[in-house]
Amino acid sequence: MKRNPELTVRPLAGLPMFATGMSIAQAICVGLEAEGDRFRDGDILVVAQKIVSKVEGRARDLHTFTASEEAHELSRATGREPEMMQAILEESSQILRRTPAAVIAAHRTGHVLANAGIDASNVEGGDAGRVLLWPLDPDASARALRHEVQVLSEVRIGVVIADSMGRAWRIGTLGTAIGCAGLAVLEDRRGRAQDLYGRTLQATVIGIADSVAAMAALAMGEGAEGTPVALVRGCERWVTEEDGPGAASGLRPIEQDMFR
Repeated sequence: MKRNPELTVRPLAGLPMFATGMSIAQAICVGLEAEGDRFRDGDILVVAQKIVSKVEGRARDLHTFTASEEAHELSRATGREPEMMQAILEESSQILRRTPAAVIAAHRTGHVLANAGIDASNVEGGDAGRVLLWPLDPDASARALRHEVQVLSEVRIGVVIADSMGRAWRIGTLGTAIGCAGLAVLEDRRGRAQDLYGRTLQATVIGIADSVAAMAALAMGEGAEGTPVALVRGCERWVTEEDGPGAASGLRPIEQDMFR
């Protein structure tokens, strides 16, 4: 019987408070070196979306959004401020559901999540209306981060940008890959593997990038832990030479979506 890999997840502590223009790659390499470690070939670097958005200057003050009539209508339906509704509209391609608890939106990248990923937690000035938007192109951000780390470390790694997202029919959020480079997003085992009794698998497609993101998110934490980066080891078989198609390749095509 084939032995499964032994996986380890290590949150990286001691990182700076990231701000616009800072290098995430350099800070991580310095942090690893300070702990007597360095990147190894086949490592996967998982980075929280928030620090990517911060260094890319994606913070906005809600008062800078001019609410449209659609935003005012959403505000009346949800009881939330019109400027927040306008921010969600500008980050979305479609509003799918609206309740006082959350607005479920199809983000312009194709991901479906609450409030188009706009969040004020762990954001300086969040109580005063400062929010973070997602990176403009999370997959491009992952590719750029991977390139910089590989230049600095001289080894081949994978990169995942993760955010916490809800799931249909389930309570609780889960770390999810919104950007990916150098890692298999999916492993399609249909027609290629067998179960214990020799039956060929017919429907199994494993979400590799999302599984890595979920595992790392547990180690990084969601609150005041201050560890927005984790290093995952043991997944070398899924780390690729090329950047690959990105996390967007794991989105279900709209014609296959049974929930809309």
